Amino acid sequence: MPAKIHLRPAVLADAAAIATLHAAVWHDTYRDLATPEALAALTEAHRLKQWQSMLAADDPQRRTTVAVMMEEIIAFAQTAPSSEPLFAGRAELKYLYVAGHQARRGIGRLLISDAADSLLRQGYRALGLGVVAGNEEAIRFYRALGGREAGRYTDPGPLWRSENLLYVWDDLTLLAQGSVG
Repeated sequence: MPAKIHLRPAVLADAAAIATLHAAVWHDTYRDLATPEALAALTEAHRLKQWQSMLAADDPQRRTTVAVMMEEIIAFAQTAPSSEPLFAGRAELKYLYVAGHQARRGIGRLLISDAADSLLRQGYRALGLGVVAGNEEAIRFYRALGGREAGRYTDPGPLWRSENLLYVWDDLTLLAQGSVG
């Protein structure tokens, strides 16, 4: 893990930096998977409105954490209750994005461990996430963390109906700080 990275809760003032990172990583990751319409519409400006709205809502059920290095947001994660029935009461990792130039340095693991700690304190015992079918790099990452595929579902999305694989961890203590390999 890189030195001098600290995690903190996201605040409304972070919306622009998160939107920039989200748009860049999303376009890089999904350029060969998403529809051209989704790629054209899910711009930084679109993400900015999305993040301003989410962070302004200050929803206690939705936790967004940023990883900061040298005052730059280099990654973020968000957890919340899932509305997808297939999650069967598990908390959902809604977002996990790491800047491309920071990938494979342990930051994603750090964010997931932090999320697991927080979810355990909230009373959750299990976690799930949807990963777009074909996103092989993410699938390998989640498997390396002990996630198992537990089903498939279609995310209706406002712009793109993506086929998703549900990855789950039924024991959050295995992902908690210090436990993630």
